[in-house]
Amino acid sequence: MFELEGVSRTHGASVALQRTDLLISEGEVVVLLGPSGSGKSTLLRLLMGLDPPTSGVVRFRGRALAELETQAFRRQLGYVVQGGGLFPHLTSERNVTLVARFLRWDADRIRTRLDELVALTRFPGPALLRRPDRLSGGERQRVSLMRALMLDPQVLLLDEPLGALDPITRSELQRDLAEVFERLHKTVVLVTHDLHEACALADRIAMLREGRVLQVGSFEQLRDAPADPFVTRFLQAQQDHPVAGEAP
Repeated sequence: MFELEGVSRTHGASVALQRTDLLISEGEVVVLLGPSGSGKSTLLRLLMGLDPPTSGVVRFRGRALAELETQAFRRQLGYVVQGGGLFPHLTSERNVTLVARFLRWDADRIRTRLDELVALTRFPGPALLRRPDRLSGGERQRVSLMRALMLDPQVLLLDEPLGALDPITRSELQRDLAEVFERLHKTVVLVTHDLHEACALADRIAMLREGRVLQVGSFEQLRDAPADPFVTRFLQAQQDHPVAGEAP
């Protein structure tokens, strides 16, 4: 689905992402894991084409992003930003359906899709009429997920989608996200610094530090055959002091 070949990203003298090769297969869930400032969000923005690589090439289905028509490519992506990014003056329903209405979907098609997403995300139907400030944190994240899924994209990209939630709500949404991913069979790339979240959701984990991908593999591969001493230190620290929920 995605291929990064020799990709780097710099900002002046600052290196946000060192030279990286990475393959993300269709239908798999890849979690970008690492501490703050490790390059996770930079890598996600490169996949979306929001930032061009300083060197190397990012490919989607075998074609360089630079060769693709931008709007057509972006409509194949569903993006959930940190904090949800909802429009505060719109109801939940209007937030979810905004792009579909812009694309002039007819009302029946919008309603059918909205009903599907409400059921999929277990969102309380009456809350569709509320604005974001009248929703709980978990409800706001479900609205963000529904908005990302509205056009039935091929790829879901999620940047710390559960980072601002309390531990109980976060644990519940982790379980719900895992079920959504399994049911939809979409390609998913998710950014987090939470090991428990990575273990709950990932087919593979890409461990990053200081703009470098240290290792890619399952949790067991990272635990049992670490490619760098930092991998062990990071896993051990989070197992001893988990960010949220129960340690894996």
